[in-house]
Amino acid sequence: MLEPAYQVDVVVVGAGVAGLSAAHRLTSAGVTTAVLEAASFVGGRMATEKTDGFRLDRIGQPLFTSYPQLARSPGLDALVLRPFAPGVLLHHDGRRHRAGAPAGAGSARSALHAVRALASAPRSAALPGGRGVRALRPVPPPRSRAARPDDFAAPGSAAPARPGRFAPAADRAQPFGIGTPLRVRAALARIAATPVERLLARPDVPAAQALAERGLPARTVDGFLRPLLSALLCDPDLTTSSRCADLALRAFATGRLCLPEGGAEVLPELLVSTLPPGTVRTGVRVTSVSTNTVTTAEHGEIRCRAVLVATGARTAATLLPGLRVPGFHPVTVVHHTTDEPPGTGAHLLLDAERGGPVAHTAVVSHVDPSRAPAGRALVSSTVLGTPSADVDTAVRRHLARLYGTSTDRWETLAVHHRAEAVPAMRAPHDLRRPVRLLAGLYVCGDHRDTSTLQGALHSAHRAAAAILADLGTGRPMHSADPLPTTTPRAAAA
Repeated sequence: MLEPAYQVDVVVVGAGVAGLSAAHRLTSAGVTTAVLEAASFVGGRMATEKTDGFRLDRIGQPLFTSYPQLARSPGLDALVLRPFAPGVLLHHDGRRHRAGAPAGAGSARSALHAVRALASAPRSAALPGGRGVRALRPVPPPRSRAARPDDFAAPGSAAPARPGRFAPAADRAQPFGIGTPLRVRAALARIAATPVERLLARPDVPAAQALAERGLPARTVDGFLRPLLSALLCDPDLTTSSRCADLALRAFATGRLCLPEGGAEVLPELLVSTLPPGTVRTGVRVTSVSTNTVTTAEHGEIRCRAVLVATGARTAATLLPGLRVPGFHPVTVVHHTTDEPPGTGAHLLLDAERGGPVAHTAVVSHVDPSRAPAGRALVSSTVLGTPSADVDTAVRRHLARLYGTSTDRWETLAVHHRAEAVPAMRAPHDLRRPVRLLAGLYVCGDHRDTSTLQGALHSAHRAAAAILADLGTGRPMHSADPLPTTTPRAAAA
């Protein structure tokens, strides 16, 4: 139980990955911190349901090994990443085509091939920005163990880029037409070599408009880029900011799609395990905040020197009136199990034709064997938008076409729907929304940056840096309020 006059330097409201990451940075700097979470568990949307030996993520957003904050965030040193097979599989016209996959080791020939691709492609076909060519850097998973965040060079780091090339299967992808795979290679190679600052300086328009204006053929956009960006941004209509779309394509071009070993909940659990004991308190509902006081429903007021609101966007706006609430992309994840897994290996499978409700699917137990008991396969599929009433039946029919096998005997493990799953990043989108509202009051989360894990962690870094800068004088930022004269229960009322 929290005492009414309990005092700490900083109170963090919300124990999602943003709040926990910020708390880790603050406590590491010697700032006493309390993290209050209304739910009975930590992690927020990064939750994993455990049933009959299966680990089922509630929101199936894949990560990237190239997210810089995965390697830079304190507390995630022990995180193990399980990479998907390179590239993606695209389903089109009854066939599956592998695309966007760099080969294993680079060579001078492959580097020359990338240069020739850029030189031969029309100028409008290449993404603008950047000078010269840097071939795609392959990131093969180590054979001896699963990948860790620091195994992968972050964009902009000093690690030398190794030239790579797409696997030959990408050249045979029929949806692109003859010659257009070279344009895709050129576009991805160019965007991989473009500094993030230059991407963020580009005009911000809807992603669909930006792709059309860059001269890429419609068949290339609809057959590869649209399904890929739909999977990465949870936005099938590509209304997302073109800057955010460019960042997603850059992450794809410079890294590998991956899953955290053991489920999404592993990330917040790792962050909690490295915090001082007693820092995180679950089941504590915050009803109001000020620059030096947090009021809770059950435990009265907690006095502090600063407050960081690290909840979802809607809850944050309730605590901080005037904070803008973005739109959201609904996401439904359907989990099936079978004893005869489809023969797609550890690939992420996309539907290039949009011939059903499934945007992307994968046999995730092939990517991370810890997510299913021995002898069983776990197939997780993501539906974007508002699902139909018979979503499981529609998903089964669609999966039968995508995988080319009967799904009648597949067992449904869970259907997880979240109407406000991913904050929308419609153009124009400010990727660096302020985290310091005023001295003593701060906010962070993926709604302040990009609606990805990278965005949540980066906003936490910005917020913690702002708090430490304000606390760095060693003097209180404001006068402390007098202790309440009412009892905790009266104050809560």
